[in-house]
Amino acid sequence: MAHFYLSDDASSAVKGSTLAVTGSEARHAITVGRLAAGERMRVGDGRGLIAHGVVSAVGGDRFELRVESTHFDDEPSPQLWLAQALAKGDRDELAIQAATELGIDGVIPWAASRSIVRWERTKATKHEQRWTSILREASKQCVRSRIPALKPLASTAQLAALGDEYQILVLEPTAAEPLRSFAADGRDILLVVGPEGGIAPAELARLADAGAVEVSLGSTILRTSTAGPAAIAVLNSVLGRW
Repeated sequence: MAHFYLSDDASSAVKGSTLAVTGSEARHAITVGRLAAGERMRVGDGRGLIAHGVVSAVGGDRFELRVESTHFDDEPSPQLWLAQALAKGDRDELAIQAATELGIDGVIPWAASRSIVRWERTKATKHEQRWTSILREASKQCVRSRIPALKPLASTAQLAALGDEYQILVLEPTAAEPLRSFAADGRDILLVVGPEGGIAPAELARLADAGAVEVSLGSTILRTSTAGPAAIAVLNSVLGRW
């Protein structure tokens, strides 16, 4: 099965039913994916359900899938979230794309004090839409049943305020505790990754006051586009996801 598309209507799919996919998703499947009747494919709702079946009809901006089976993935517990600092170029976008492929459950864009990039108020919505699109397309690429959630742009103070809700891990090269020794306490996990210039001392102190723990991947200094995904891979192993 080479094709995977998303549709809100997939949530109602059951074995033996016909699922219609319309709009831009169908147009992309037909014009770019060259979808044809008789092909086997999958359609998900982005919230845990994936329907498997055979394309029974194709036309215009619509195709139909004859559903042969479905499966549903429960939300993982604990959830794994990434607070990704804004970064120049497309490094923050590369980070969340890879994080999606590696199974992150949610993303928080972080306006760190050393972030060169700034999401101005008038353009913040545009940036959030761009990140939403990246999370969606990356989910399709790796056939994920759940699209990671995206929270609004957060300040350091707003991240610190999540200390009661999340077990906060701050990725810091100078930290004494290796990430591989991390022990989950049952709360959802928030991994904080700084910008290219690193996390400012005042921010580290603010997060520490909120109960955050600094952890390290080793002595190598990774770019912000690779640090988060590398840490997520380690956490997937520690948490038994892999």
